[in-house]
Amino acid sequence: MTPTPSATAGRERDNEVTERRAYEAVIERLSKASVDKHWEPYVDIPWDDEDFLVRQDDPRWELPAVDRLGAHPWYRAQPPEVRARIGLWRVATAMKIGLQFENLLKRGLLNYAYRLPNGSPEFRYVYHETIEEGHHGMMFQEFVNRTKLPIRGMPGPLSLIAQVAPWIPLISTELFFVFVLGGEDPIDHVQRKALKEGQIRHPLEETIMRIHIAEEARHISFARHYLRRRVPRMPRHRRLLLGLVSPVVLGLMARIMLSPPGPMIRAFRIPGDVVREVYTGNAGHAREIRDSVGRTRELCAELGMMNRAQRAVWKAMGIYDEPRKAVR
Repeated sequence: MTPTPSATAGRERDNEVTERRAYEAVIERLSKASVDKHWEPYVDIPWDDEDFLVRQDDPRWELPAVDRLGAHPWYRAQPPEVRARIGLWRVATAMKIGLQFENLLKRGLLNYAYRLPNGSPEFRYVYHETIEEGHHGMMFQEFVNRTKLPIRGMPGPLSLIAQVAPWIPLISTELFFVFVLGGEDPIDHVQRKALKEGQIRHPLEETIMRIHIAEEARHISFARHYLRRRVPRMPRHRRLLLGLVSPVVLGLMARIMLSPPGPMIRAFRIPGDVVREVYTGNAGHAREIRDSVGRTRELCAELGMMNRAQRAVWKAMGIYDEPRKAVR
């Protein structure tokens, strides 16, 4: 028997209440986890222990052979202290870009929280995340300071353009949380891979990385759950537009996070043909950029933001993977 309109409407309201309760339960778990398991950078990291000290000529900073630059003959031909300094420079640059991104993220989160109504469960979690990102910024900057290298992070013009990011929540909170995933997913992907493959040899870098991964897992989870709840409820035209803009944001963010730092290339006079072989013209580097946004790409497909026009933008940004055909 076909439900009457009133019964159908009642069922839809029940489903919405059930979904809302499930969503709020996730946020409550994330907030509890932030209380139960968190780190203080100046308490939980033994910065001044002998084994944790940062020395520019420490061989533990040398890039491993599984690294594309680390395996290149040009890099292998450099003196040990130069190889160590290049490895340290790259780590420090990644941390500087990370803290700059998290600076933008914190400001955007606070703009989002400013407009939340009383009783909103998102408010508490957003403040937990803001505090954790503040700790990450201090942790990353402390590391950069101890390298005593002239680390800049984002290129100047790009850093200037990025200042619009904190205001995105005033236009579209959904786009803002796509931006969040665009900054967090690539770094999370690279850090997990580096730990899994045993590429990290300095205990200070490993400690910072493990703290960052543990807390970022909550931040990524919140952004994904937020998008899963909000995107299906967006008007069709706004969801279409979000699906067109998202791959642009994700493609740019992945390249910012994973591309070689220009100051490092100039400081060590890395030849242009080496840079092309290792990065700009390397199929493996292009694959890493695509893989780094893989989870967000799957989420966008799940949320109905992968029609033909939207896929064309993903392809143009170099971050689309053609679905693999099943082998018969």
